[in-house]
Amino acid sequence: MRVAYALATIVTLATAGCDIGKITVNTTSKVLERGQPSLKMESDYEMARQAIPGALKTVENFWIVDPDNPRLTKILTEGYCQYGTAFVEDDWEAAKFKKDIDAIDYHNTRASNIFTRCLNYALKTLGSRWQKEVFADDQNVVAKLIKDTGKGKRFPLLFAATALGSVINHNLTRIEMIAYLPTVQQMLDRVIEIDTKDGAPSDKAMAALPYVALGMIHTARGKAMGGDPDKGRAMFEQALKITDNKYLLARTLMAYRVGLANNDRKFFHEQLKIVLETPPSVWPEQRLANEVAHRRARRYLSNEKNLFQ
Repeated sequence: MRVAYALATIVTLATAGCDIGKITVNTTSKVLERGQPSLKMESDYEMARQAIPGALKTVENFWIVDPDNPRLTKILTEGYCQYGTAFVEDDWEAAKFKKDIDAIDYHNTRASNIFTRCLNYALKTLGSRWQKEVFADDQNVVAKLIKDTGKGKRFPLLFAATALGSVINHNLTRIEMIAYLPTVQQMLDRVIEIDTKDGAPSDKAMAALPYVALGMIHTARGKAMGGDPDKGRAMFEQALKITDNKYLLARTLMAYRVGLANNDRKFFHEQLKIVLETPPSVWPEQRLANEVAHRRARRYLSNEKNLFQ
């Protein structure tokens, strides 16, 4: 009886024109979405480094079967951006401190490619209008596009801005790329506007990310070159406030970026000392990000003398 019922079900689905692969992927995507936080909670940096690429490619295999699955697209959007930030950029930065020109170029190119993947998935969720208009020459068209994007698109808007900003950061020799920096800032400002009006996400890390990204933008250059490190510091501090001072990566980036932009060695040293005195386990849900923060804080302090000559 059970065999007959199973066969009847299969025949019914086939007759109805259902795609068994998509049905399977839809069920799997729900499981993957529920299990996604496990990587963010990982305490072993090297284990995460080795596991995440395979996990992303596995999810991408499912996505190929069902490219319109919103859960898979969301996982890939966040996954590629976070992999780029935590691991690819870490390799790039380590190469910069070692002054290994070949490695710098290799990891820089790789970072551009990884963040472009994140950007493409984010733009898919934002829709065809975004894919057509975000790179328009007319800034009024871009401004209206951003203004018309509401709360329902907050997640892809945040990651599209993060990804585009990161691609720009890895292509600073290309003037046409730098021209998109105001677009990135407008996108992040819009995310914050949405949060202010409609309420920030309950996920404090997601609520803090636009402030971290803006902090990076404002501290990309010193005051003499048109940057605003003081405003950048305010953005990082807001991210720390939102996360009850538990998001150690925000403090690490603030120490490094603001310290260098203002040539403030005392601030640099004191803030990084706070990071290393705070255990990564202070925020279990963001343990991996805090492990990355400790890793970078140690690197920055070990190069303190060279950075402030």
